[in-house]
Formats: sequence, C-alpha cells, structure tokens
Amino acid sequence: MKKQLIETAVKAREMAYAPYSHYKVGAALLAKSGKIYTGCNVENASFTPTNCAERTAFFKAISEGDREFEMIAIVAGKDGEELSKNCTPCGVCRQVMTEFCHKDFKIILGTPDDFKVLTLEEIMPHSFTATEL
Repeated sequence: MKKQLIETAVKAREMAYAPYSHYKVGAALLAKSGKIYTGCNVENASFTPTNCAERTAFFKAISEGDREFEMIAIVAGKDGEELSKNCTPCGVCRQVMTEFCHKDFKIILGTPDDFKVLTLEEIMPHSFTATEL
C-alpha cells in the first residue's frame, strides 16, 4: 500500500502549479475509509496564499466528510529533476496533521523505489493540540 500511495502522489505532483519556485509537490492521503485523496502545491505570485500539497489533500478529504486518516505519501522535487528523497512537510502542514491525526500517523517520504516512513510524533514532537486550549 505504501508504494501505491507514493505512486499516486507522483501522479498528483504532475498537477502542481509552481511557476515561481519550480518545486512541485504531490501528496496522497489515505483515509481510514479507504479512500485516497490527492493534492498538489498551488503557488501564488504573492506567496502567502500558496497552498501545500499536503494541506490540499487534507482539505479535500475534510470537505468530503473524512476526518480519520492512516497515512500520507509526499513526493517533491524541482521540475525536470529527480524526486527528492527527503521532502518533509512544512510546519503549517504538520500542524494540520496534528489537528486530524494520531501520533502514530505515518508519513511516507521518498520515491516509489526508495522511501522511508516516519510518524507524526517523530516530525512534530511537543505539538500544540486542543488539549492546550
């Protein structure tokens, strides 16, 4: 399933809109329901409204009623170059994951043939959650 998820993220990356950085990101999010939601990064000339692939996938899933997730695959790299083997989610995406995922949520990084799996707790230790409110 992990390799299939990465391959789906690779396909999602093809839809990225990255005319400024040329750094294209694709994500494939597996919900507990079994449905896979894809996302790509969408840049904007003023940069602030840019949305990451990971959040695009999460927001698509949430807007369709899924709220429980198993894992996400993330692939990235400069347009026309090989995929990065270690493109971790940005801080904002990590915070979104913390809102909707358990500490053992799996984050798959790399390529279909060379990937690693991290947990949300590993990439977001000491996270801020609703329990702090």
